Amino acid sequence: MTATWTNWAGDQRCAPAQIARPTSEDELCEVVARAAERGLKIRAVGSAHSFTDAAFTDGVLVRTDGLQRLVSADPSTGLVTVEAGMTLHQLGPVNARHGLALENQGDIDLQSVAGALATATHGTGARFGNLSTRIAGMRIVTATGEVVEVTRESDPEALLAARVSIGALGVASQVTLECIPLYTLNRHDAPRPLEPTLDRLDEHVDSNDHFEFFLWPYTRMALTRSTTRSDADPVPTPAWKRAVQERFVENDILNVICRTGRRFPSQVPRLNRLMASALSEARVQDHGYRVYAAIRNVRFTEMEYAIPRAAAREALERCLHLAERRRLPILFPFEVRFARGDDAFLSTAYERDTCYIAAHQYVGMEFESYFRGIEAIFDSYGGRPHWGKRHYQSAATLRERYPDWDRFQAVRARFDPEGVFVNDYTRRVLGPVGAPAAATSASVA
Repeated sequence: MTATWTNWAGDQRCAPAQIARPTSEDELCEVVARAAERGLKIRAVGSAHSFTDAAFTDGVLVRTDGLQRLVSADPSTGLVTVEAGMTLHQLGPVNARHGLALENQGDIDLQSVAGALATATHGTGARFGNLSTRIAGMRIVTATGEVVEVTRESDPEALLAARVSIGALGVASQVTLECIPLYTLNRHDAPRPLEPTLDRLDEHVDSNDHFEFFLWPYTRMALTRSTTRSDADPVPTPAWKRAVQERFVENDILNVICRTGRRFPSQVPRLNRLMASALSEARVQDHGYRVYAAIRNVRFTEMEYAIPRAAAREALERCLHLAERRRLPILFPFEVRFARGDDAFLSTAYERDTCYIAAHQYVGMEFESYFRGIEAIFDSYGGRPHWGKRHYQSAATLRERYPDWDRFQAVRARFDPEGVFVNDYTRRVLGPVGAPAAATSASVA
């Protein structure tokens, strides 16, 4: 019987010829070498928390959840090396035991370390880059089954490509991250009227270490989340209180509301106003890895775009107007976050300070008309889609948005000249391996 594999949201499915689960780097090398000898394409997958077909293949699907060990941790340098399949959820307490922490983190920690890095996953904070900016080195298994160690010293060009590669260079076996001393976060959640929030947006972003906000269509309220760092002792939220808030209120009740909206879409504006009216103030003081991430049990699909920070307010107003003018049944809020620019060739924040705007739709509800509508808005700002979330771009539309696109392609051709790590997604968004710039520009979805 053919094995099948699906993503977290349950809306992407593939049927690979083989699913492999190596438990060591040596086993991984053997799996890759044998697949390449048989002429099979290879893709690696972590926790399946991508909303695209980025990891899927008809060839060999390499699950990395057998590679989750800590290799080394040095508090004196902050360098932590882990196997690529370790999840961010596992990494937090592992780092904490050595008095270390990630510099920044997103609001979901289910992803594997390698998967999160490969797609430029990020948190929020105008002074911080996405997770991939903290990569000091990687070990990558290439199509020959050999391991190449990539560092700033050994191959700086390859590291700039490997930091955000969508798995197009090979299968990462280990990642070395630059971590910082363990710290406490003081988070303040507060509902605020939308207009004053947007009027003071730069002030909010610049005066907090981390700032993000959520806003629902058909309302004029925003839930702001302002977070600062300190050396204060953590004051963990009691387990029962966190369970009530995160599991019951933020998931169980939300799921009931979403099911209601899916059955009665005309009631979505009323349901959104109900949710906005129920927003309340809250404070949390705990170690960072316990504060950044939230429990997400309600299934959805998602689109997220990176646009210049200066365009944030105008783009948000246009997105809200589109959803409301078309009377789209959108039950999830827009999530708005910020990051500083960086230098990885395919980073969504490449060379510009960035605002990220994420849009979601509840599982089982039509999303394409919504996503295509807001994507057109993001396109007008030169928006770059999150590599692990839904979008309708191709190599032809993306190449011009990444100034060092050709430098990435040169490294890709060097690491995978035969296209062993190609799948439908990479072919669509990156073009064929080794294609000249003109051919890449002419590729279509």
